[in-house]
Amino acid sequence: FFFQTEKLTTRDLMPVSAIVVGAGNRGRGYALYALENPSLKIVGVAEPREVRRQRLASAHAIPAENCVADWQELAQRPRFADLAMVCTQDQHHKAPAIALARLGYHILLEKPMAVTLEDCAAIAQACTENNVMLCVCHVLRYTPANQLIKDAIASGVLGDVINIQHTEPVGFWHFAHSFVRGNWRREDEATFSLLAKSCHDVDLINYWMGGECESVSSFGHLTHFRRDKQPQGAGSRCVDCACEESCPYSAKKVYLDLAASGHQGWPLNVLHDEPDIENIAEAIKTGPYGRCVYDCDNDVCDNQVVNFNFRGGKTASFSMIAFTERLCQRVTKVYGSRGELTCDNDHNVRIFDFATRTEKVVAVRELPQTQLTGHGGADYFLMESFIKAIDQKNPNLIKTNAKDALDSHRLVFAAETSRKEGRVVSLKDF
Repeated sequence: FFFQTEKLTTRDLMPVSAIVVGAGNRGRGYALYALENPSLKIVGVAEPREVRRQRLASAHAIPAENCVADWQELAQRPRFADLAMVCTQDQHHKAPAIALARLGYHILLEKPMAVTLEDCAAIAQACTENNVMLCVCHVLRYTPANQLIKDAIASGVLGDVINIQHTEPVGFWHFAHSFVRGNWRREDEATFSLLAKSCHDVDLINYWMGGECESVSSFGHLTHFRRDKQPQGAGSRCVDCACEESCPYSAKKVYLDLAASGHQGWPLNVLHDEPDIENIAEAIKTGPYGRCVYDCDNDVCDNQVVNFNFRGGKTASFSMIAFTERLCQRVTKVYGSRGELTCDNDHNVRIFDFATRTEKVVAVRELPQTQLTGHGGADYFLMESFIKAIDQKNPNLIKTNAKDALDSHRLVFAAETSRKEGRVVSLKDF
């Protein structure tokens, strides 16, 4: 078994033009591709926060008339670009994705597709009916390591796949930042944590198994970040808390120490658009990211497991856990009838052959020189493939099309139904 991939050259492509809807971390990140590759040109932006809108406009020389606060202003015009990159908050994906698809824009849609299965289906249907390509940003399909795993399974070197075990260690302070203090802390304001954080992990399992999941079960809880776990004598904010020094989730440790080092990217740029140490200090003194993690209004699970039953007796399990040193550095094990595969944190893939009692380590290809290093380089490879798909009018180059994305989202919603209702959910009836 050897991993091979076609080089997606962009040298001879005419630029694909794009508008960015939502210039937060994800929208700005995907747009970086245009600064490094002449195959993409950003020609419009819709972003309600003026600072972020102007930064994107300046970086990409976007004409002033195409820089707006509300995406609906762009949707009221005739289509003036090939691609719309929809990177708003999760609960605001549906309306712009459908409206812009109806205008004929191809759609790059940040994950999750939407926060209800019905809205996910409506987006997929709108893209199909209007004959536009939809690329859902299940970026993990595009990491070299995860593609190695897919190719190893397809090659037959493992025999029949019997079981997959996949773990996402979210990271203790990352979970506190995003899911306790941050934008994804409440289901009624965003969505449940399995969908927000791990829908692309569920997608990976479905991708590796080749689909045909028959039933799922799930257990999960908000176990730790609750008021009854708050240490005695703790304050409501980290800046005036007697327990701050010994608390692993101290906002001073998470944010001030990072700001003091000169870092200005994520997560500090979530707290302030000018994340110097003075602004960060004020943000944790007065804003939501300085709150005690035991005294927030969060309600999403901080640990969850999902079990999958696939056709033919194949099974898989997934664990999402907040309380880890590692930050989203996933671990995967694939057990087959002829061999076992292990991949740790997108490093080399190890395959042990039962027949020969030997192991083979397959090297993961190196990333190109790029600023799009997120998700082990997957952000870069996703953009590369989608831009080429649009240029060549070839949707087969997209690893995360509408049908596949909708199928994996259905598994996530079924798993959450199982967790809430305490039952095994059959996909046949879901």
